Order: sequence, then structure tokens, then C-alpha cells
Amino acid sequence: MLSARLIILAAVAGILCVGASYAADFGDFSSSTLTSKAWDEMGKGNYDEALVYINKCKEMYEAEALKQQAGLSSFAPKENGHDYWALNDVGTCYYIEGQIREKQGDTASAIAAYKKLAGSLKYCQCWDNKGWFWHPAEAAEGRLKQLEFESILDQ
Repeated sequence: MLSARLIILAAVAGILCVGASYAADFGDFSSSTLTSKAWDEMGKGNYDEALVYINKCKEMYEAEALKQQAGLSSFAPKENGHDYWALNDVGTCYYIEGQIREKQGDTASAIAAYKKLAGSLKYCQCWDNKGWFWHPAEAAEGRLKQLEFESILDQ
């Protein structure tokens, strides 16, 4: 009888653990930390965890990112690129979100993330450790064309 109770208790504990939410470590809450953690979690295939960091970055910094975008009429030069930290990190988070949504098979959400990036945050830049900036909005535009073309074929 005791072993049956232990089995039931273990089963209930297991169910409760499955329902527990991810306890994110936001570190110093900076946009760069949140974006780095999102990249890391996506790379590990932990998509839901990556989205926690993405959503926190957007929640905290999107308003500043939109202000920074409004002040630009082209990409900031390499020397000043890091001055647009919120724009760069929030825009990169939208790109990561699009990638995750594609991997999850949620094409509509991927398209929405890419459209937001390409439309509202188009001058965002992402620093590559090799010493240069790349442009997530340009990559997003390419993915948008592909996804929209595929959705036409699926009709």
C-alpha cells in the first residue's frame, strides 16, 4: 500500500513540474543581455525560453527602439552603430522571433515578426563578432518573400 501511495505521489509531482513555468534569468535586464540570451536559447532549441527573453526585451525597450528608428534615414555608420542599442537589440529580437516561429511551423507569426522588423525597425543592425554589422531587416525581407510565396503555393 505504501508503494502505491509513493507512485501516486510521484505521478502528481511529475504533473505539477510539467506545468511549472520557465524561471528566466534576465541578468542585468539590459537589451544586449536579453538578446544574447534569446540567441543562446534558440541555438539550444529552447524556443519557448528564447521567447521569454524576446518578449522581455520588446516590453522594456521597444518604445526607445522606435524613437531611435525615427531619428534615422539610413543605417548608422559603423562607428556610431552601437549608439542605437535599443533599435539594434529589439530589431534583432524580432528577427530571432521570426526564426523561432518558422521552426515551430507558425508561419503567420513568423510573417508578423518579419513585417514588424522590416517595416518599423528597418535600420536595426546586429553586430557580428567577426567585426561588422549585418542588417536583420534585409534578411527578414528575404524570408518574407519566401514565406509569402510558399503560402501562395499552399493555397
